[in-house]
Amino acid sequence: MVMPFVWMLSTSLKQPGTEFVFPPQWIPEKFDWSNYPGALDRVPLFTQMLNSLKVASLITIGQVATSATAAYAFARMRFPGREWLFVVYLATMMVPEHVKLIPQFVVMNYLDMLDTHSSLIVPKLVSAFGVFLLRQFFMTIPRELEEAAIIDGCNPLRVFWNIMLPLSKPALTALAIFVFMGSWNDLLHPLIFISSNEMRTLPVGLAFFSDFNQVDYTLLMAAATMALGPVIVVYLFAQRYFIEGIALSGIKG
Repeated sequence: MVMPFVWMLSTSLKQPGTEFVFPPQWIPEKFDWSNYPGALDRVPLFTQMLNSLKVASLITIGQVATSATAAYAFARMRFPGREWLFVVYLATMMVPEHVKLIPQFVVMNYLDMLDTHSSLIVPKLVSAFGVFLLRQFFMTIPRELEEAAIIDGCNPLRVFWNIMLPLSKPALTALAIFVFMGSWNDLLHPLIFISSNEMRTLPVGLAFFSDFNQVDYTLLMAAATMALGPVIVVYLFAQRYFIEGIALSGIKG
């Protein structure tokens, strides 16, 4: 699993033309540090990184918030048609993302949101997968805690805020990592909805290191190494909650 990342780092320090020598040179004979400033000169990498950070962060905050509230309703509240509505909601996960591209493009064009970050953020503020993941975790929390809070005078909103959310940090963190990584690495939607250079996100910028004739692998790997930094920081910061959330979210169906 680690070898592709080692090759990426090694190639980012090689001179052009030496990246595919056989046998592979994991440690370059001569370190070419100019690939990193060269990658920054090719595309506005820092601007695109800030755009990706903005889009991924807002999507993560919005999706965790909407998923948590909907999951709590499906897990704890009783209302007519709850189970059928949940099944129908989960069924939307079977619709391929590519099928929704044209309707989303038409809607974004009608709302005059094309070539803005809103066109990337708004359609992803809700997630059936997030609701499913958090619902499964909420159902593992003993009802006695909720009943005790109700006896003490808590309304459903306070139970959700003061009881359910603090106990659900592992699942919330796991979902946040999934959403952030998916949004950070998303290429398709920014490629379709964004046209101006200053609004592009990082995956689109990385695509500019290749053309129809050749791929500049040394500069591309240097840019990819820099792009990987924020994702590694997020994962290392929350890996304990991530593993715990995945382990516990499917205990009780």
